[in-house]
Amino acid sequence: MKKSIVTLTVLLVATLMIGTALAAGNGLIRLDPHGSYYPEAVMLESPATFTVYVQSGPDATDPHIFLVMTESCYEGLTSDVTIDWGAGGLPDLTITSWTLADDNGDKIPPGCASGTGYTVASLKDHLDTDGPVYWAFEPFLANPISETPQEFTVTLESTDPRMMVYALGKAEGCDLFSNRVPPTQPGFVIPEGTTIALAVASLSAFAMYALLRKRTLKPI
Repeated sequence: MKKSIVTLTVLLVATLMIGTALAAGNGLIRLDPHGSYYPEAVMLESPATFTVYVQSGPDATDPHIFLVMTESCYEGLTSDVTIDWGAGGLPDLTITSWTLADDNGDKIPPGCASGTGYTVASLKDHLDTDGPVYWAFEPFLANPISETPQEFTVTLESTDPRMMVYALGKAEGCDLFSNRVPPTQPGFVIPEGTTIALAVASLSAFAMYALLRKRTLKPI
């Protein structure tokens, strides 16, 4: 009986959390491929092509791309980062300005609704760095992000490439950015050799967590 009550409670809490996220318009934008802790980390070498779309719900207007890189990646830049989503020719967007962030408690980028930004501590964790990060936040794409997938390509040239890609947009009637790619599912632009190491580390961490959880949990 107790086990059933606990199960129902967990399901109710999960339902409420999902309902709250949908109401707020958060976490509905998706990037493919994306990096996640399970089953594996997915990274791409530059130039990296991503597909962006809204998994469910209304369109995300005023789409912006949010790029975050390590300090060594920033210092090793050999050219400007570019983003293309058109039919070719000159880059659709060239990033020429980056902002430093080092306070773990800060939430970026600016102009986000409550609960929509990303903490600097979380960004550092995903980039596997203790140092400061550099970020850029710029409008991109010719149309709102909808359920119809759109492709864009990120080109990063650095002597130590390590950058994350997120996308944000606004819900209908909202002046703030209220729709985003989940913090744990960014797009990565990282060299192939590092990809294997990070994928193995992610799987090892998950396996260790599962083992410890199995040993410590007791039947209710």
